[in-house]
Amino acid sequence: MKRRTFIQNTSLLGAGLWASKFSLASTPQDFPTVRISESQRHFSSEAIERAIQEFQRHTGNKELGWLFGNCFPNTLDTTVFPEEKNGKPYTYVITGDIDAMWLRDSCAQVWPYLPFMAADQNLQRLISGLVNKQSQCINIDPYANAFYNDPTRVGEWGTDHTDMKPGIHERKWEIDSLCYPIRLAYAYWKATEDNTPFDSEWVTAQRNILKTFKEQQRKENLGPYRFERTTARGSDTLQVDGYGYPVNPVGLICSGFRPSDDSTIFSFLIPSNLFAIVSLRQSAEMLANIANEQSLAKEMLDLADEVEKAVRAYGIVDHPMHGRVYAYEVDGFGSYMMMDDANIPSLLSLPYLGAVDASDPIYQRTRAYILSESNPFFFKGSAAEGIGGPHIGRDMIWPMAITMRGLTATDDDEIKSCIESLRRTHGDTGFMHESFHKDDPKKFTRKWFAWSNTLFGEFLWKTYKEKPYLLK
Repeated sequence: MKRRTFIQNTSLLGAGLWASKFSLASTPQDFPTVRISESQRHFSSEAIERAIQEFQRHTGNKELGWLFGNCFPNTLDTTVFPEEKNGKPYTYVITGDIDAMWLRDSCAQVWPYLPFMAADQNLQRLISGLVNKQSQCINIDPYANAFYNDPTRVGEWGTDHTDMKPGIHERKWEIDSLCYPIRLAYAYWKATEDNTPFDSEWVTAQRNILKTFKEQQRKENLGPYRFERTTARGSDTLQVDGYGYPVNPVGLICSGFRPSDDSTIFSFLIPSNLFAIVSLRQSAEMLANIANEQSLAKEMLDLADEVEKAVRAYGIVDHPMHGRVYAYEVDGFGSYMMMDDANIPSLLSLPYLGAVDASDPIYQRTRAYILSESNPFFFKGSAAEGIGGPHIGRDMIWPMAITMRGLTATDDDEIKSCIESLRRTHGDTGFMHESFHKDDPKKFTRKWFAWSNTLFGEFLWKTYKEKPYLLK
């Protein structure tokens, strides 16, 4: 997909990459300074800096220590823009090389920092500001997936054939765009017991989320959302008059696009519906206990139960080799898409999102399927193996999929293998990327992709805290 590139100073500086004269292949023991200089960092957290120092002191593999020090703080270093409005914090978070805030990406980028809030009040305020910013964005348009900080700005997709408004970067309807802000808000609340972000603006956002989910069940009509783009790339637009292929209204929620920002083929995207079940229940708990919105909470719970029942009835299919597994997409008429995509929510990521138990037999069979060549987007080459997706194309593995495999693995050998694979495939940059070629890690996309960096840092920190012997 063509995207407008944002340069913060320069893309190389923003990502903290170094000049091409450095080559780890020729000097494997030299790890040059590639992190952006302290004076140019957007935000500094003492708690995160202490974590980096601790990890590096106790991790035997120096390259992993170096990678952690580069990747884990990358979101804070380069992508956050905190501000105050009438004493209320708001935090705008770009993805890296794109000057726009995706609801999904921004939540995922700061997620690994939540455990450090107790030791850093400024970090807590930064994250509460993101909760506020996301509520504000949802109330502008719950169907949009990405926003600008400038509410008057019209960007490159302003001519899309949909109800575009100033301040919106892109209006691709994705279920997960509304799930991630709930996930972040719920975890923030549980970690801090701070109710201040959950004011009337937040409650209004929850009402808009419920309204949007119900509209996209399409029980009575197609709903208010349609989307078409003048483009040569079929996955950048919705077919059949901008509504996507027809679905049977069985209780599932339609998603026009996947978390890759590629259009769905069958609109009932199963990993996103499973994510929505979790999010609806988390929202209900908060609405009931913080805002005393008992009626709205009950509606959330009722919808979660309805979607869960529909997933069980329509989202699980018989695979000829792997048995009863989750489909990736279905239409409620009996058609289904068998694959998995690197972007999250994915089928692989379901335990990470709290949507299924890692030991669940259906998940385990699904996992075996998607990590095999039965999955059309599982690629195996001389450099690595892993899941990719249609967004970048054939033979391109996404580091975040390898990271997610490690985060959802229970076997030590599999976890260690994922860490080693990521260590070997950063393409001599010291950072993770969007994707890399299965046979050549130096052939990669996106030099500056903060979500992939921070998620990798989360994986290493989790391993250090739970299984430090794997990092020797």
